[in-house]
Amino acid sequence: METEGGITVRQALELPGLRGGLPEVLTCADRLDRTVRWVHAGEAPNIPALLKGGELLLTTGLGLGTRPAEQRAFIRRLADRGIAALVVELGPRFGRLPSAIVEAARTAGLPLVQLHREVPFVAVTEEIHTEIVNGHYALLRRAEEVHRRCTQAVLGGGGVPQVLGILADFAGNPVFLETPDGRLLFAAGPGTGPAGAGPLQVWEGLRGARAARAARAARAAPPAGAVLVEVPGGGPGTGSVRARLVLLAVSGSLLTVHRMAAERAAGILAVVLMQARQEEELAARGRGDFLTDLAEGRIAPGDAPAQAGVLGFRPGGDPLLPVVMRLAPESAPSGSWALLARAVAEELAGVGAPVLVGVRPVEGRVPLLLALRPGTTRTALADRVAAALRAGADRAGLERPGDRTPSAVVVGDAGGWEAAGAGLRHAAEAATAARGLGDRPWWDARRLDIDLLLWRLRDQPDLASFVERSVGPLLAHDRTARPALLPTLEAYLAHAGRKAEAARELHLNRQTLYNRLARIGELLGTDLDDPQSVLALSLALRARRHTG
Repeated sequence: METEGGITVRQALELPGLRGGLPEVLTCADRLDRTVRWVHAGEAPNIPALLKGGELLLTTGLGLGTRPAEQRAFIRRLADRGIAALVVELGPRFGRLPSAIVEAARTAGLPLVQLHREVPFVAVTEEIHTEIVNGHYALLRRAEEVHRRCTQAVLGGGGVPQVLGILADFAGNPVFLETPDGRLLFAAGPGTGPAGAGPLQVWEGLRGARAARAARAARAAPPAGAVLVEVPGGGPGTGSVRARLVLLAVSGSLLTVHRMAAERAAGILAVVLMQARQEEELAARGRGDFLTDLAEGRIAPGDAPAQAGVLGFRPGGDPLLPVVMRLAPESAPSGSWALLARAVAEELAGVGAPVLVGVRPVEGRVPLLLALRPGTTRTALADRVAAALRAGADRAGLERPGDRTPSAVVVGDAGGWEAAGAGLRHAAEAATAARGLGDRPWWDARRLDIDLLLWRLRDQPDLASFVERSVGPLLAHDRTARPALLPTLEAYLAHAGRKAEAARELHLNRQTLYNRLARIGELLGTDLDDPQSVLALSLALRARRHTG
């Protein structure tokens, strides 16, 4: 029987040290295949409290007690600690073991052995411990052999499937590689060969979205006997886990040596996954460089289709829709930008139109081009793209709750290759300005020109002075008095002076709204019914978002 690095009670009794004591098994002879984790010799009455389980306890019986009740209690405590067996040497304390001890051991399911001759406990301990150490060394050698085979497979051009196949053959059981939130990536069975997702999907989704983390927390416990080993992702904390190896006990039990082999295979898989992630990140950056060069005029429109085709983007004669997402580059964990590009591409797979997604981590941008197929409107496609971008950012861990400047998605005008570069450039510039405007599913680049102009002037003292002159007294009022009046002005301007709609948005009755608007007019010294005054206030509030 597999002893997982130790020896069994039966094997220990057959060693010269204990065999010389003429051992006699009194109880539970059918349980002698228990593994001996360690050997302990002692006579103290409180010795059960010192044991951890799996020990072979050697004693002359001095600590077992003199009364039957004490002896039964001592045996029960040993059984509760989970020791492998109790070996009692007959001599001055016991000429033969009392029936109370024998019956208690039989009832508790504890193997009980008596020695008819005296043996040196020190020699017995050394002999058994040597066997245990040799057994553990043998396990290490077997696990290291699996590690060597996995390493050779990777150096020979293999990857995750080959590593899992080797591990499955060694364990004689199926092996799975899954994301931390439980999504299957690869599977392999003994002798059946590997199967699973494509190589670039191996690392995708490993950071997981908040919803995925919640789902992971709610998952049922793994099956009994399964072995779970985390594949590290580099970096501190639990968030650094890249994947998880799962071995299921289907065809046979999983033993210590199988866990040891899985732990060594996990180290190799971490390297393979990191390489796959780096390769995909380079590809995503390459697509981002192409889209940026196109936007900045470094690629001629006539040359763009051929270069895009090399990157797998072939829209044919359909119009191209430029879209840019702006994120905070400083908040992105390592590898998240490539993961975002992969996630967005998968989210858009159901659109049925060619898409080219790139990343520009330094600028915090995700540029992309999509083919606008016949029968699809610009608005409908923009809705799908914006939803995919935000879902991808969430899956990649790039969306942070409470971010003062949330991500912005800007959609440009659809057109041919001649207009694609200018459309990407305009969308990228507008996306930078739109990050300060609040949260919307997406912004139309054509409606952000004023904000883009104000954003470009954000460092000009004249713009700050204009904001202060226009709304400074109102801001000063809101710092010291209640209710704050700025939300009332913003709602009034957002509804183009339509007071009934502003009142509904603010949940105010009309008279209260009129009173607040009158107070705002007094503070600012302006007429809120004057179109020029309304225009100036609208510009001042939009400029404040970029200068505040």
